Amino acid sequence: MKNIISSIATILFGIVLMALVIPTEINAQDPANVDSKHYTIEFENDHVRVLRITYGPGEESVMHEHPNAVVVMLTDTSTEMTLPDGNKVEDLAKMGDAQWTPAGMHIPKNIGNEKMEAVLVELKSKSE
Repeated sequence: MKNIISSIATILFGIVLMALVIPTEINAQDPANVDSKHYTIEFENDHVRVLRITYGPGEESVMHEHPNAVVVMLTDTSTEMTLPDGNKVEDLAKMGDAQWTPAGMHIPKNIGNEKMEAVLVELKSKSE
């Protein structure tokens, strides 16, 4: 009987521990949570979340993730995205450019000499 109670207690402890850890790990890659210096939530509802992105020259983020989104450049930008596999992709864009950005993880870096600013509209639901 003691072994059964001990086993049940161990299982319950594991479930409680997982319940505390898993949501943290899911949110840990949300840029608004892990890099609030560069990402500010401007608007959010059930369908979209709008982030303002601001990086000074040479500034870099941490690995984070976005869902499918559209980004609108508020300045000319020169960015380098480091992907989870270590590959780096450069992107040059002009003020006013709008781009589709598929869901994914990356570490962005402003490789330009000027501040870069953009608005990212993350999609929460599928288009019909």
